[in-house]
Amino acid sequence: MQKPKLVYTTYIRSTPKDVWAAITKPEFTAQYWGKMTNVSDWKRGSKWEHHNPEHEVWITGKVLESAPPKRLVLSWADPDDLKDKSRVTFEIEKIEDMTCLTVTHGSFTTGSTMAGKVSQGWPKVLSSLKTFLETGKGLNIFCK
Repeated sequence: MQKPKLVYTTYIRSTPKDVWAAITKPEFTAQYWGKMTNVSDWKRGSKWEHHNPEHEVWITGKVLESAPPKRLVLSWADPDDLKDKSRVTFEIEKIEDMTCLTVTHGSFTTGSTMAGKVSQGWPKVLSSLKTFLETGKGLNIFCK
């Protein structure tokens, strides 16, 4: 059985530098990711964490590749189930007056529950990121 690979592409009226900052700076992620923050120094081999507003770790992993502002690759796991690990790649490319952001989430373990969770989450988060960068205000990603 082939493991799932989720690929999302969006075009944002912004710069690669600002898209990178939106992904990596906690003060920006909180604006579009439901007050959640991404925390790391974003250097290859470093730990990274995705925190809720109470600073509890919701997702954890390692920075596998970091080439600002073009490419970021992370391992991704629920801290309560570190064996259910996957991999996320952010590819950022300038195209005329916009930026193409492609997020690929794959390398799920067999029987992963994370694949189902992120297949629901990424469309909302990336739509909110785009809206935030273009208007200054993110979307409610927790709406039903």
